[in-house]
Amino acid sequence: MTTNRTFTMLKPDSVEKGNIGAILEKINAAGFRIVALKLTQMTGRDAKAFYAVHKERPFYGELVEYMTRGPVVAAILEKSNAVEDFRALIGATNPEEAAEGTIRKLFATSISENAVHGSDSDENAAIEGAFHFSEREMY
Repeated sequence: MTTNRTFTMLKPDSVEKGNIGAILEKINAAGFRIVALKLTQMTGRDAKAFYAVHKERPFYGELVEYMTRGPVVAAILEKSNAVEDFRALIGATNPEEAAEGTIRKLFATSISENAVHGSDSDENAAIEGAFHFSEREMY
């Protein structure tokens, strides 16, 4: 396996509840190297663009509202098999279906407030990372 990168975002509910440190600790313990990290606030325009893939879905408006209600923590993570390993670490979108010990099982409260975003492919990881970070912000 080669080392590659994935993108994650700790969502507003994680920030509001003070779970940033605990989630980052789980990410580090799972062997990911953080190559970019920032606390930021998405505007409505940002959230609409970032989640444009869901534009036709019935939850799109609620998703945009949720993602703009408070700050998020955006990060690019590096590890062998980064996308797949991170998706396993965060667990199922619905925390009730997430495996024990996963980030969503531990920190999410519902399918809509599910604590964390994780890229679903290497291609999307690159796109999503570039959405939040310039090349000079990645180490």
